[in-house]
Amino acid sequence: MFAVILLVAACSSEPQYVVTGNITDGDSVTVVLQKRVGAETVILDSAMILNGKFSIKGGAVDYPEQVMLIARGKRGTKTFYLENSKISITAHIDSLVKAVVTGSVTEDEVQTLAASVKTINDSNQALNAEYKVAYDAGDTVKMKELRTQMIANSGKVPELNLEFVKTKTSSFHAPVLLRSMAHRMDADEIDGYLKAFTPEVAASKTATELAERVVILKTVAIGQKAPDFTLNDPDGNPISLYSKVGAKLLLVDFWAAWCQPCRLENPHIVAVFQEFHDKGFDVFGVSLDRTKEDWVKAIADDKLTWTHVSDLQYWSSAAAKQYAVNSIPASFLLDENGIIIARNLRGDDLKNKVKEVLGQ
Repeated sequence: MFAVILLVAACSSEPQYVVTGNITDGDSVTVVLQKRVGAETVILDSAMILNGKFSIKGGAVDYPEQVMLIARGKRGTKTFYLENSKISITAHIDSLVKAVVTGSVTEDEVQTLAASVKTINDSNQALNAEYKVAYDAGDTVKMKELRTQMIANSGKVPELNLEFVKTKTSSFHAPVLLRSMAHRMDADEIDGYLKAFTPEVAASKTATELAERVVILKTVAIGQKAPDFTLNDPDGNPISLYSKVGAKLLLVDFWAAWCQPCRLENPHIVAVFQEFHDKGFDVFGVSLDRTKEDWVKAIADDKLTWTHVSDLQYWSSAAAKQYAVNSIPASFLLDENGIIIARNLRGDDLKNKVKEVLGQ
């Protein structure tokens, strides 16, 4: 009996999470705890609300991770960090998104940051309201003053997020924030932040995925020889990137018909192509579309008269993964030897670089 008692005590002391809820007007509604794994939604557990309460218990999680709580038949989702602790959720059944979550250290960190972000957003709303009054009154001096303040405010939220990444190196939310900003960073910058994380945070799924991205980014950094790949053109003919390398300048342009910023950028690329194609500038378009019809129509509509390829795999595009492309438009400017000499040049920046290299 003594051995059994010891075993039970040992089992009860194992790390676990316990999520309890106090939900107003939610009796007999089932709540579901779930998380995203890649493109899939995985259900962790569910429970029915009885007398305004529910409880979900589970085994240990390896590290705090974001999960979602939904109520079947109701709108709204509450996203929060699940960790090995007693977590309490208080909400009205019809406004789950506004639920108050306590008991998760990581979620507390997120809410502290969110409060600071809200202060900035509230300030922006107030400035917008003032601007409307000034606009209606034709007060151009006040409008200019308010516009300056709004521009200054626009950079404060990214600054807050970056400061969190820099200072909260033991927070499991830090790599999540870093991932949201990584598309604007080069490999060395991302790597520097990753190396500052504690070993536990660095071992989290998000951090390890970012580390893998750094490895790929270093292969497509400025000064590196662009990796070759082969995809089909709209007629089904396989065309390799290196079959086009040899022009004095080759722009490898990742885009898609559904991407509005890409479509807005296309006229600039067309203008540069028309002006400099005879002088040695060419474009190799790589589409992240899902259907041939959309892809081909966009090529015709935007008058993109250069070579186009795609595997029509959307974000699963093999070339996009090979080049660590996770936002579009994205581009790589190659010299005649296939060396990457610039990245993500748009508008006049692309034209000026092409003029510079071609000696115009």
